[in-house]
Amino acid sequence: MGHETLFGFAEYWWLYASFLALVLVLLGLDLGVFNRTPHDISIASATRWTIFWVSLAVVFNLLLWWWVHHELLKPERQEALLASGYGTPVEAARRLALEFLSGYIVEMSLSVDNLFVFIILFNYFAVPSKLRHRVLFYGNLGALISRGIFIAVGSILFQFYWVVIVFGAFLALTGLKLLFTDTEGGTDPGRNPVIRLLNRYLPVTDGYRGNHFVVVEHGKRFVTPLFITLVAVEITDIVFAVDSIPAIYGITREPLIVFTSNVFAILGLRSMFFVLAGAMDRFYLLKYGLGIVLLFVGLKMTVLYHLFEDKHFPTTWSLAIIAGTIGTTLVLSLMYPKHVDPPTPDERPAD
Repeated sequence: MGHETLFGFAEYWWLYASFLALVLVLLGLDLGVFNRTPHDISIASATRWTIFWVSLAVVFNLLLWWWVHHELLKPERQEALLASGYGTPVEAARRLALEFLSGYIVEMSLSVDNLFVFIILFNYFAVPSKLRHRVLFYGNLGALISRGIFIAVGSILFQFYWVVIVFGAFLALTGLKLLFTDTEGGTDPGRNPVIRLLNRYLPVTDGYRGNHFVVVEHGKRFVTPLFITLVAVEITDIVFAVDSIPAIYGITREPLIVFTSNVFAILGLRSMFFVLAGAMDRFYLLKYGLGIVLLFVGLKMTVLYHLFEDKHFPTTWSLAIIAGTIGTTLVLSLMYPKHVDPPTPDERPAD
């Protein structure tokens, strides 16, 4: 089941650094040029940005396939290629490209699940619509840092067989919980102990102060509700990373694929929020799709790979199951809209 990584950070640090630098440049252009001043994000604009980020991920995947193929043709890489279990350079390039695509779909799907919680947070803290992009932007920066830490730790832990089994069982149980537990309505952000601690010990302004997270008034420093919202968003991402990072390691053990697929999913999250915010209730079956995917990945990490002589579950099968499950639940959600009970006489507005 295990194999040696082909593109570890120690040897290919320059590749990780270059990729991260490109991401920071794109984020800088996003906030510093295209969204320099707070404004409402239209659905049309958000759709264009969503298409841009998804297209960028597809282009990156094609370049990854080409680069891996040529990189592994080098004589000095043959020993590492043999130890990896990925086969020939052509087979390795194809398999890593498919793993990136599978991981990207899983991470994007789990990110969409994040959006449900973000809507609850923004409504709870009454965040003005023109400030939501700013919160999501800085939330993404924090997510890049936290995901990087999780991935680095995971690359070490997942070398141990028992860790794989433990996290596989955890994902399977999480999937079952999504399938059989009613999670509608979410949780009350105000009951989060971190948020309660901030409200108790930090002076908070009585309202928003434009797009500022921290202000100085009457010679005293205050945090604004925008800062509290940002902390809540970061906590949410860390909680979801506990599911998403093991899920991607259930698809690939290559840290380069884990890192890049996570980053591309995070990059597309902001624009997708504004596209789907008004239609999140329509995708009510998505949680069942996510439950099935997490259950499948958990079983794949623990028992399903034993069915194959080379101890490797075919990547094409994984991609078909993951994409087919998520796609089916989205389509069924649109084909069979959620039934909403009509208001009772007591709930109807008075004439």
